[in-house]
Amino acid sequence: MNAQELAKKYSGLSLGIGAVGIIVALVGVFMGVGDHDPRNLISYLIGLAFWLSILIGMLFLVMIWYTFDAGWPIIIRRQVEHALSGFKWLFLLFIPLAIIPLTGPDNAILWKWMNPNYVMPNGETVANDVLYTAKEAYLNIPFFIVRVVLIFGLWILLAEAFRKFSISQDADGDGIWTSRARRLAGPGLFFMAIGTTLAAIDWFKSLEFHWFSTMYGVWYFAASMRAALAVIVLITVYLGYKGYLKGLVNQSHKYLLGCLCLAFTVFWAYISFSQYFLIYMANIPEETFWYNIREKNPNGELNSWWWVSMGLVFGHFFAPFLSLLFYNTKIRTPALVTAACWILFFCVLDIFWNILPGKLTDTDPASLVGYQVRQFSINPFDLASLIGVGGIVAWAFFSSMKKHEIIPIRDPHVLESINYHE
Repeated sequence: MNAQELAKKYSGLSLGIGAVGIIVALVGVFMGVGDHDPRNLISYLIGLAFWLSILIGMLFLVMIWYTFDAGWPIIIRRQVEHALSGFKWLFLLFIPLAIIPLTGPDNAILWKWMNPNYVMPNGETVANDVLYTAKEAYLNIPFFIVRVVLIFGLWILLAEAFRKFSISQDADGDGIWTSRARRLAGPGLFFMAIGTTLAAIDWFKSLEFHWFSTMYGVWYFAASMRAALAVIVLITVYLGYKGYLKGLVNQSHKYLLGCLCLAFTVFWAYISFSQYFLIYMANIPEETFWYNIREKNPNGELNSWWWVSMGLVFGHFFAPFLSLLFYNTKIRTPALVTAACWILFFCVLDIFWNILPGKLTDTDPASLVGYQVRQFSINPFDLASLIGVGGIVAWAFFSSMKKHEIIPIRDPHVLESINYHE
């Protein structure tokens, strides 16, 4: 069975799994809207955020490789290009959330700032909130919808452009396609950085619109790179194990992928700690509350997010960092696959930690602060969203894979990649 036959075998299965997961997740969304409870909508957002992070990281990597004219990742790049076909389907899956601003009185069920009459835990309405007033030129519904379209439009345009360049070169071998890709990669990185930052601010950070952070977009970039590299490791190893990349992927490719996993583990830790440290040192209530609710309840007791925070510190940084420091971890397939799976698990937990916590209005008249903290939990709609969106992305991957070559056969650097050694 060749690669195209493998893709045909799994594309239908992936679509079926994805469709069932999405249907269950959307049922949760409608139930949440009917019950005026945002929890199920957050489940759907978490699923989209995780799989978007993988595709965003992959698109960044393609442009970085073209910018530096890197030869070693050519035989890996085609698998990334297959995955990039998923952007347009994630746009369609995002539409139910983009419709929320148009639903009338319930349009603040997920993003509180969308309804000026929404009463916050401090008793003020959004319209009378001084922090919202300062951000109103940016946080308004028409501009929000325009940004959704522009951000996804940018991602889809860049993804399809690089796919076209690479696949067209398979057909005619003309070096003009590599030249065009390199010319687009530089400005593409610039606009990609802007689009990714705006997406992180709009869809995740503005869930608690009082919060300020100039590093949040960079956190999502770092998280995206970690998730993307982990998935690339798993895809590359699997195709090598099945024989489709036999003789093409060697120890040096795995070593460099392991080095990149290590590098972005350190970068993620640097960004995450720097954001925490700067906010801690400034000690401004409009900033510190975001971390406070991820550590303690209003009564000062440690809450469930404290343990998740410790899990991220030790599980998402120290464990993979100490493991990937060793050369053998990077070149031994079982060790590298274990590290990739470990990183992916904690990437999901990182998304939960950044999106799920929030202030819930406390109806108890004896409450001193007027809010409770939404605690860590995993419900069936979280799993349905992650599996459903993942199934659609896998379907897009296999649908592309069954139509095109397993590697860029006429790329000018393909022999350099096949013969690459440390």
